[in-house]
Amino acid sequence: MEFINPIDKDKVAENPGTLPYPHHIGGIVIRPEDNGKIKSKALTAMREQTNIQMNQIQKQVELLMQQANALRERIDISEKIYQAELSFEPLIGHIYHLYLKDGIYKLLMIGPDDWGKFPKTLEYVGTVKMLGDHTWEVMYNK
Repeated sequence: MEFINPIDKDKVAENPGTLPYPHHIGGIVIRPEDNGKIKSKALTAMREQTNIQMNQIQKQVELLMQQANALRERIDISEKIYQAELSFEPLIGHIYHLYLKDGIYKLLMIGPDDWGKFPKTLEYVGTVKMLGDHTWEVMYNK
């Protein structure tokens, strides 16, 4: 006598453990993931992280720009000083004052507040300090 299976072959899985849904009455409920929701959360987190990193980079760029501008200012003032009339040898670490008289720069030891009466022929440009590399740090710029 031949065995006849009463279960319809179309309703039986060969590997029921690989089904994406429960295959018997005691199985847990498996709900499909909402891929749109998952992607949205991941995208939001990614944007937040990249915005933080972009802000950090922007701050670094701003700092570099400030440093570049300060260096450019040192170059400009150094060029003016080395074109100026000097009646002394400037010393490293000392503070001097740059003036303009009749289109000619003059480097003096006398500051704008040290004059009894400030000469009308001098235009104060700035106060500088000679650095070890023979460039000038601008202490005060008009």
